[in-house]
Amino acid sequence: MDLSTVLYIVKALILGSIFFVWVVRYENIIEEFKYYGLSESIRDFVGILKLSSTVMLFSSDPNVVKFGAATIFFLMIAAVLTHLRSNNPVFKMLPSFTLMLLNLFVFFTTA
Repeated sequence: MDLSTVLYIVKALILGSIFFVWVVRYENIIEEFKYYGLSESIRDFVGILKLSSTVMLFSSDPNVVKFGAATIFFLMIAAVLTHLRSNNPVFKMLPSFTLMLLNLFVFFTTA
């Protein structure tokens, strides 16, 4: 399997996971942001950024792909820090940490 195929699969995994969490399971997102004491405005802003950035991963312009991957990467750093601040168990941080690493991979393997 060549790198372009692996890169496409990783982008599809990112798309699927963000779509699932922010669209299919949106009620959980509402509850999580309330639990962490984050406002609806922040929740909506983060959702728009994540969904928009995910679409950017499929651009034909490498700079747009890198911008999308970097944006999601930094959002995932914020998510991991939020979990740490709340003393959540590691298993709750794992999805954010995994998405952070996957977007780092996309950023550095996009030509």
